[in-house]
Order: sequence, then C-alpha cells, then structure tokens
Amino acid sequence: MKRSQGFTVIEIIVVILFLATASILLFIQRGNLAAQQRDTQRKTAINAMHYNLEEVFYAKNGYYPAKIDSTTLTAMDPSLFTDPDGTAMNAQWSEYHYTTSNCDNDKCKSYKLSADLEKEATYTKTSRNS
Repeated sequence: MKRSQGFTVIEIIVVILFLATASILLFIQRGNLAAQQRDTQRKTAINAMHYNLEEVFYAKNGYYPAKIDSTTLTAMDPSLFTDPDGTAMNAQWSEYHYTTSNCDNDKCKSYKLSADLEKEATYTKTSRNS
C-alpha cells in the first residue's frame, strides 16, 4: 500500500492552533509593551514638572504657582504638559493632575503632581518645601 505525500487533517489543525495561539500571545505582549512605554512617558513628564517646580520656580520665587503650564514653567518642554492621549494637564479626562494647597493670591505652599498609569498605581510627586 502506497502512502500519500500530504498532511493529515489533524496535523493541519494542530499547526493552525499553534499559529493562532502564538499570534494571540504576540498581540497581547505588544499591547503590554505599548502601555508600559506610555507609562514611562507619563512618569518622565511628572518628574520633569516636579524638578522644574522645585529647582527652578520655587528656587527663584519662594512659592509654588497655583497652576502650571508652559508659561509658568518655561524651562520645560511644552509638549510634556500633554498626556500621551493628547489631553492637556487638568483638563477633563486628563491623566495629569496638579493640585495645590495653602494658597494665598496664587502663591502656594505645597502641591501634588500625579499621573494615572495603565499598568501601575497612580504615580505621585509632592512638594518638598511644604
């Protein structure tokens, strides 16, 4: 009896299932890596804002501003005030938040900066000179 030169249906199904599983895992991993990259961007922006508030603005003025943007923190790249989704800081649905306390005529004694992350808890930086 002569055996044919093709694959059996079972072999083809096994290969298709293997390729489908590998594709799904690759797609999930790609999404996780993209989310981690966006989280890193968010942390970098918050760290830059924190550094500029402490080392530039507070060192020069002796207080913290009531709000921050590219006009109050001029030593920063203005694009860092926009989250990876393109939403400006403190706007509705923004992932970046700046809240102040103990303010008198827009001169504040403390603040809290935070970013909502996808893969980790909220990333927060607070004022050093409260």
